[in-house]
Amino acid sequence: MKPVTLFTQLIMLGVILLSFPACNGILGNIYDEPFAEEKNEFGFIETDKANNSGTVYIDATSYTRWTYIDFHALIVDSLKITEDMREPENWDIAVHRYDAKTNGASVLETGFTGLSTLKTSGEIPKGDYISDEWTTNKIVVDMSGMMDGKLKYAESYYNRELSKWLFVDTSTMPPAYNPSNKVYVIKLKDNTVAAVRLRNFMDTSGIKGYMTIDYIYPFKI
Repeated sequence: MKPVTLFTQLIMLGVILLSFPACNGILGNIYDEPFAEEKNEFGFIETDKANNSGTVYIDATSYTRWTYIDFHALIVDSLKITEDMREPENWDIAVHRYDAKTNGASVLETGFTGLSTLKTSGEIPKGDYISDEWTTNKIVVDMSGMMDGKLKYAESYYNRELSKWLFVDTSTMPPAYNPSNKVYVIKLKDNTVAAVRLRNFMDTSGIKGYMTIDYIYPFKI
């Protein structure tokens, strides 16, 4: 009998390995499944209809775009900021970088740091719900003159309460990013209620502006 060479052994090993399912079989757990941001998936990436909850993942890296989130239809849209821009017909909240505004809603920052604890509280939090206000010096659309202290702003509505979900301290270099980790309750204009929490503000490689938002909608007692 001829001796089995190393080359023959390697071929036989390869045949054995290929005989196993690569994804769902014995080798399926060798490599972790990539996160949504690693696969460049955006929008409503998770939905749990039984609990009226889910996760939205958006690309808010641009200073020249608004990203519109519609909790009713589970749709995300993005539009470039121009003087004659027309917003989507239906949307609930919108995000520019970390700035936020609503479509005729009002917002309360709660003391809860998790959506599950809000849900088990058994009530819609009471407090001073804040509506949007018109601003001319919040929505930065051009950072090219930052070193000279000259920024270009777009006029827009802005919700200062929901925008608390991430504080960017520009008094230091590089800027410090401080998420509130709080849950925000949003009373929408149709009298339904949403609850959101900013889980993350960057992707797995550390690029800021990729936002992961957990939500409950509709939030019912």
